[in-house]
Amino acid sequence: MIKVKTYAKINLTLEVLNKRSNDGFHNIQSIMQNINLFDILTFKISKSKLNNEIILSGNVSSIPYDNSNLVYKAIDLFLKKACIQNNKFEVYIEKNIPIEAGLAGGSSNAAATLAVLNNYFCNILNQNELDELCCILGSDLNFCLKGGTCLCTSRGEVVQKLNDIKELHVSLIKPRYIGIKAFYAYKKYSEQKIKIKNDNTIKLAKIIQSNQFDKNFLYNDLETQLVNEFDEFMYIKKIKPSAIMTGSGSVFYIVNDTFDYYDFNPDKYLIFNNIKTINKGYEVL
Repeated sequence: MIKVKTYAKINLTLEVLNKRSNDGFHNIQSIMQNINLFDILTFKISKSKLNNEIILSGNVSSIPYDNSNLVYKAIDLFLKKACIQNNKFEVYIEKNIPIEAGLAGGSSNAAATLAVLNNYFCNILNQNELDELCCILGSDLNFCLKGGTCLCTSRGEVVQKLNDIKELHVSLIKPRYIGIKAFYAYKKYSEQKIKIKNDNTIKLAKIIQSNQFDKNFLYNDLETQLVNEFDEFMYIKKIKPSAIMTGSGSVFYIVNDTFDYYDFNPDKYLIFNNIKTINKGYEVL
């Protein structure tokens, strides 16, 4: 049995630069930061008489456990790249990170899966090969593999390690019945007529590199259009104007503050108070 914690991330900044002509993605600049909200993956690896078997299960019914799951895709891609055969992989996914929330839950699961398998098979792939697999699977995986505090550019897969931020206290809130897919958030951003350019990412990166932090530079380009589309988002911003959306949503976060339970109906909102920043993307237990 191998167990690994896979940590969520928040975007301290997310700025959209332009739309790419070659693949339809957007070029961004973003500072991503891990927090100690995590899923736990349990791996059981054994020999198989068949070519390879991948069997997923978990504690929630809202995610698929078939070949559309990022963990399944990560295992399959790794085995093909490493030319490994005749193994059975059983993975139990204990989900605590909300899905379609901008927290990179699925991406962190998949990145940690690649790291676990590579370690199990005696580092058969080098770091560049692992990074290439991450890039194939999604835009956030390269960050999830590196972890901590990072400047992410291109579509998010080009990752530069920054000085790890001294521990911050973060609180999260998610409308229970709203999940947003990234393509929809970027589509709404593209429809926005006036696009603000403030270069907060580079400004905050310089501050972080001087071992300081300034929450006044927290920012997300994708937030404006989406806030106006959902009453729940508008209510969050009304109660906590400093709340910032992470990724493509639907989670908002605040730094060094908490969401008061009496302000938010627990039937409509899920709150995570007293979360802390952390300097790793995953942790083998």
